[in-house]
Amino acid sequence: MTTTLFGISNCDTIKKAKKWLEQHDIDYAFHDYRKQGLDANWLAETESHLGWENLLNKRGTTYRQLPEEDKQSLNKETALALLLAHPAMIKRPVLHYNNQYFLGFKAEQYKDIFAL
Repeated sequence: MTTTLFGISNCDTIKKAKKWLEQHDIDYAFHDYRKQGLDANWLAETESHLGWENLLNKRGTTYRQLPEEDKQSLNKETALALLLAHPAMIKRPVLHYNNQYFLGFKAEQYKDIFAL
């Protein structure tokens, strides 16, 4: 089964998730949004599993720097366009495993996901 972790290399939560996966001998691929980019199909697929409201990181610097007009007019379509243009606004990490998507990292959650 392919396991893929999506995020940004310098994110502390990504580092924790990678370390956890490595400590538990779980093979995974890492996809860095900044270096490898995103495509609309991946974003649409991920959104269909997790919801755009969950994917959008409103606490990050990138979101806070958006014009107020963009924040007020958010809906699925505008949010996906913003996430595609500014991948740093996607909550991290996104884990794709066993045809399912999971958001964020907590050791207990990963233990359950991988049935350890």
